[in-house]
Amino acid sequence: MLAVDNVDVFYGDAQALDGVSIAIEAGTIVAIVGANGAGKTSLIRTIAGMHNPARGRIVFRGIDITGWPSHKICDLGMGQVAEGRQVFPSLSVDENLAMGAMLPRARSSRGQNFEKVYTMFPVLAERRQQAAGTLSGGEQQMLAIGRCLMGAPELVLFDEPSLGLAPTIVQSVLRCVRDLNTDGLTCVLVEQNVAVSLKLASQAYVLENGRVTLSGSGEELLGDDRVRQAYLGL
Repeated sequence: MLAVDNVDVFYGDAQALDGVSIAIEAGTIVAIVGANGAGKTSLIRTIAGMHNPARGRIVFRGIDITGWPSHKICDLGMGQVAEGRQVFPSLSVDENLAMGAMLPRARSSRGQNFEKVYTMFPVLAERRQQAAGTLSGGEQQMLAIGRCLMGAPELVLFDEPSLGLAPTIVQSVLRCVRDLNTDGLTCVLVEQNVAVSLKLASQAYVLENGRVTLSGSGEELLGDDRVRQAYLGL
């Protein structure tokens, strides 16, 4: 469904990604694991069209999208739940969700997607006229996921969806990712909770200093001594 082939990304003279290649099969959860500064967010933002690679290419559903603007990539069926939630704080829950439905691909299913999001997150339905900035961190994360789903994506890039949330809310958010995948959504998951993300993932990649240093099934990486020592403290 998605192939990142030998991609280099620079910020000025600093190289963020160095020859990164990953493959995402339709219907899977793929975890991207690494320490802070390893290049995980740079990879997500490059796939989503927010950074242009200096070298390499990105192919989504057989279409070369290298260098495309992010709105065109979204309209092909790729969504992003950004790190830090990034809801519109002064807009209501309803208005935030409506922003997600502005893509041409999503307009015809707008009503259906509203119903889907409010069924998935009943607390948002209760707060639909409330300003997003007054929601709790967990509710804002639900709203960020819901807004992405309003765009009718087929693949979603989740960048640190549990960051800054209480442990009980973390479990709820990650369960949501699993449930969306069960319903057929392809998911790329960058997540600080390495053990949980590897348990969820059918495929995983380890990024170190902008390079892929390990790859395999989530189960294989969970059992790899290098991963256990570096990220699981075992």
